[in-house]
Amino acid sequence: QVLLVESGGGLVQAGGSLRLSCVASGRTSSYYALGWFRQAPGKDREFVAGCLRSGSATWYGDSVEGRFTISRNNAKNTMYLQMNSLKPEDTAVYYCAAKFTRASEFGSWGQGTQVTVSP
Repeated sequence: QVLLVESGGGLVQAGGSLRLSCVASGRTSSYYALGWFRQAPGKDREFVAGCLRSGSATWYGDSVEGRFTISRNNAKNTMYLQMNSLKPEDTAVYYCAAKFTRASEFGSWGQGTQVTVSP
């Protein structure tokens, strides 16, 4: 089992930047990939970005491609999401999650961190 804890959310003006962190504990050698998701009020959860534990690949949702960058530091068991050129529509609770095989779904959800982007 992996425990994930997000931090770094806050209030920022449109055009600004934030960096989110996700610290993993427990069986940190067991996951195949980590990902960031977000959920705005009244909307479905949306995939934001993912990265393989090996670091050999990253991928992004269409709405954040070119603005957000996912990275990880395995020595610190931490994943980051650098968010630049933020827009009001990026406002949501951001969650990190893990998947344990290539075929499995993401799970082991963190508690989330709120990001609010003002116009």
